[in-house]
Amino acid sequence: MTRILIIERDAETRRKMAAILRLEGFEPLLASDGRQGVLLATQETPALILCDVILPYLDGHGVISILRRNALTAHIPFIFQTARGGRDEIRAGMNVGADDYLVKPITARELLLAVGARLQREKQRTFRGFQPDFSSPRPLETLGLTPREAEVLLWVAQGKSNPELSVILGATEHTVKKHLQNIFAKLGVESRNAATIIAFEKLPPLEGPARPALCARKKREGEARKRRRGARLTPRPPG
Repeated sequence: MTRILIIERDAETRRKMAAILRLEGFEPLLASDGRQGVLLATQETPALILCDVILPYLDGHGVISILRRNALTAHIPFIFQTARGGRDEIRAGMNVGADDYLVKPITARELLLAVGARLQREKQRTFRGFQPDFSSPRPLETLGLTPREAEVLLWVAQGKSNPELSVILGATEHTVKKHLQNIFAKLGVESRNAATIIAFEKLPPLEGPARPALCARKKREGEARKRRRGARLTPRPPG
């Protein structure tokens, strides 16, 4: 069962979000403050994190900063949720590593669409076990792109939409579209997916402690699944 961590200070909001996710077959993990959220994230390595911005003890920006520096949690999709949805705040959240932003009150449909989209993009991003290093757009400049175009393609390869790119880059959506048109023309492609594949081929693999830690975690999860299957198939001794 896919585990999703909810870090939310309001008990009623936590309960409602957990109920919605549970009905869709997810396993919600709950934390009421930032410190507890960081602890659960490192212990449980959920598939996705939903985090309030304003939290006791450690706010949402502090949470994501710690998790992005941890090899075991750096790759986990992270969605901020807040009652304030100003452009500057959304940009600040994206710049510290958030993948998406939900503005309260959040409907069940908005929640499930955001969760589903991020989980799907994470699968696409790590296809064939490849984990690209998104720390710098410089490798993409070798494709004949300008530094700005390379930056746009780097974010596109991470699944960002045009409105999200507009916020992250501090540009209008029209400007973002012009950058994408130039990128598509230079790469000889017609879609974001095709451009993403080329970006993946050019970006180096994630190295250092994060990649072996991720592989070790996947190995442990696979071994645990085998043990569970073995336990189910082992006949009970006669009584």
